[in-house]
Amino acid sequence: MRAGTLARTAAAVVATAVTGSAATDPRDPWYLALDKPAWQPPPVAFPVVWTALYADVALASAAAIDGLEQAGRADEARAYRRALAANLVLNAGWSWLFFRARRPWLAAAECAVLAVNSADLVRRTARVNQGAAAALTPYAAWCGFATALTAAIAVKNPGA
Repeated sequence: MRAGTLARTAAAVVATAVTGSAATDPRDPWYLALDKPAWQPPPVAFPVVWTALYADVALASAAAIDGLEQAGRADEARAYRRALAANLVLNAGWSWLFFRARRPWLAAAECAVLAVNSADLVRRTARVNQGAAAALTPYAAWCGFATALTAAIAVKNPGA
């Protein structure tokens, strides 16, 4: 994998993490007052999991983009970059919808779109690099889990 491609995907992922983190406040009284499902992971799990997943996204995406470009599939590489950009916007957007806008149902719907987009990234990656697709699969799975968790919070807090 080329260093320049990895640097670009890593920069995009870091920008996503910073943008999402700017909206996230797990100590906010509104959030603390929400009724959450018993199966919600402990707060410490989220930064640990997201750090590993963001690293996977940067590495797997760089491998996929490089593989597509080296195979002479420039149109697919451009389409992959667009899909990745949409994914990262959706990823950061969840925090703004949930924590800042305080709209759990809207955040759950947006997260469902993120989960589908993440599965599509795995599919796109698998077309060029099976190992990178396998590395990206936990990200898609976590986005599915996040959708279920957000929806469960929305159900338990109809007035939120």
